[in-house]
Amino acid sequence: MIPAALTIAGSDPSGGAGLQADLKTFQQHGVYGLSVVTLLTVQNTRAVSAVQVLDPAFVQAQLDAVLTDIPPAAAKTGALGSAGVIAAVAERAADFAFPLVVDPVMVSKHGHALLDPAAADVLRRRLLPRAFLVTPNMPEAAALAEMEVVDVPGLEAAARRIALCGVRHVLVKGGRLAEQAIDVLFSDGELHRFAAPRVETRHVHGTGCVFSAAVTAHLARGVPLKTAIQGAKAFVAAAIRTAPGLGGGCGPVNLFAAPGA
Repeated sequence: MIPAALTIAGSDPSGGAGLQADLKTFQQHGVYGLSVVTLLTVQNTRAVSAVQVLDPAFVQAQLDAVLTDIPPAAAKTGALGSAGVIAAVAERAADFAFPLVVDPVMVSKHGHALLDPAAADVLRRRLLPRAFLVTPNMPEAAALAEMEVVDVPGLEAAARRIALCGVRHVLVKGGRLAEQAIDVLFSDGELHRFAAPRVETRHVHGTGCVFSAAVTAHLARGVPLKTAIQGAKAFVAAAIRTAPGLGGGCGPVNLFAAPGA
């Protein structure tokens, strides 16, 4: 049977991020995509102009409908939008029999806040302990670890501190580093680095969503974590290099790129 993967995330009508990008990434990696909508956005490649968060009970109802019919082999979260939605997802995640990847989406690529401080605290206290892996970028890691993160030692220190929240594996993404895109994984007490050349382009909309979705797809197929991360990083790098150039702002990456090994 084809493995299924679930995204619990917000909607991006421009298709480059959020659950739309997740589902495209799942499809490209040969897994059946399921989705639970947490919030709606009005956005394109230029800006986010509005966000409407769904009722937590409705989010839970979507989750229950999916989980009782097509149980996924792995799941991920994206933008959750409110403390209530985070708590609702965390309540269900306590019973997940599959790995959960938490992409702690806090700010859009356009700089629009997608999570307030109170909701971030609920994410830290209630959802991270349920996660198999959390994948913050540098600003998100700084917020979660409550420290400055500007270099590789900072990535490593933040990963260690975030792990204290109860999450087994922490991957802090260093895409904003000046010379190389170096990601740091803190896993079972050990640090690992994953490096790739930087690609200078404005077409990076949705890269965080795509990366976490690719990791989730690999996990759904039974791939070990470090191999899943390597494959996801290779996929995102190829997707950025071959971006289709759509939109007048921060455009989407190429989700037709070949999956990473």
